Amino acid sequence: MSVLDVQGSETETSPLLREAPQTKQKTPLPIMQISILMLVLLAEPIASMSVYPYINQLIRELDITGGNDAAVGYYAGIIESLFFITQALTVLKWSRLSDRVGRKPVLRIGLFGLGLSILCFGLSTSFWSLVISRSICGMLNGNTGVMKSMMGELTDSTNMAQAFGLIAINWCFGSFLGFLMGGTLARPQDRWPNLFAGQFWAKYPYFLPCAVAASVVFVSFVLVFFLEETLAIKRKRKITSDTTSDQPVEEYGSNESSSEDMANVPLRSLLTRSIIIPIANQTFIAFLDICMFALMPLFYSTPNDLGGLGFAPPTIGSWLALFGIIDGLFQALFFPKIIDRLGPKRTFYIGVSCFIPIMIMFPVMSWLVFSRGVDCMATNVLLCQLLLIVLWDMSLVTIFMFITASAPSKNVLGAVNGMAQTTVSIAHAVGPMFAGSVFAFSKDHNVLGGHAVYVVLGVPAVGMLWLASLLPEKLQNRDEDE
Repeated sequence: MSVLDVQGSETETSPLLREAPQTKQKTPLPIMQISILMLVLLAEPIASMSVYPYINQLIRELDITGGNDAAVGYYAGIIESLFFITQALTVLKWSRLSDRVGRKPVLRIGLFGLGLSILCFGLSTSFWSLVISRSICGMLNGNTGVMKSMMGELTDSTNMAQAFGLIAINWCFGSFLGFLMGGTLARPQDRWPNLFAGQFWAKYPYFLPCAVAASVVFVSFVLVFFLEETLAIKRKRKITSDTTSDQPVEEYGSNESSSEDMANVPLRSLLTRSIIIPIANQTFIAFLDICMFALMPLFYSTPNDLGGLGFAPPTIGSWLALFGIIDGLFQALFFPKIIDRLGPKRTFYIGVSCFIPIMIMFPVMSWLVFSRGVDCMATNVLLCQLLLIVLWDMSLVTIFMFITASAPSKNVLGAVNGMAQTTVSIAHAVGPMFAGSVFAFSKDHNVLGGHAVYVVLGVPAVGMLWLASLLPEKLQNRDEDE
């Protein structure tokens, strides 16, 4: 038979129209379990963000700086970094432990440490007591990586964007409550003298927001008992979707011994390009993000004559709370649709490209305050900056998806998230001290008109754009390998 005959026979038997690849139907989310997990997660941003509106004023009132307002940034940066320094030393061990003993026991330990530390923070009357309380919080808290692992185990490639979008919404809502709580409840004896007139409130003026935050943490601690274990080797029954009667969301590994072997895999074997590139991206973006959020309350509280906005803690809390509302609504309404339309990599690019314009707006506001005062023009620039930060936050959510998809198996999600959270904690530890110190140095020595910190942070932002180009075009699909 000739070649032409073979080709002709193949043509006759082949379909004229090739079948289009079928789009995998989205798996319904396990609503009840994710709802409980979101309520547990809510304690983290509430407790963490509630200190930001008043931390700079607390440092001034404790006379840590000796009356030098320009040096507040140094000490604020140190205190904000301590949590992440101690967390970087322990988070990988907590994550690895969760791969062996289960997610829930590690969550309970983390919440206990968070509640204890926030109460100690509210009772602090010296710099070293602030140091100890933040260190306790970081040392006992490995919850961020564990919660991401649980979310990865509750989802698959079809509903991951929707689920991780919920984390962003939850964090924004928790940040809103934390900012509002910290700004509103700080120094209650000044706002409600009839209710808080005792000597206790005069001695501990910032205990009330800490006590309320600790109460939220306690509620989250109780809710953990209603969570089902998601680790394959520890769960006793399948997690079912509340929307599809008894149909299981996903079938986990049936061979328990192989699952245990995978959970104990050496970390060296996980240091592959497909895992390292997303972790590197997350580290860079975490560094830039924490620097930005360290600068925001510092810039807001800095007096007008030093180039800041001169806001009081309630005003700072209100602005940051407004940001939390806008961010949460945007992520809830638009993020999953943007991911579906543009894909994760383009969405990530859009987010990271907003950082440099965000930095530019700080000196613009400073110039407006010098020339016109805090008027409607400066307020409009501040609002535009907050809107750009909302777009920036899309990159934070998207990189969670890349990290989760990079894990070769769900049984090592804890290890992968632990490695990622370790590098993120290091970035978060360095970031506030770096940003606060460069900010204070810029103001003390009038470098670039006091705006050198924004130029310095623009350098890693450019490198971030190159690093983002190394991410895969599509998320790795692990569903067939489970």
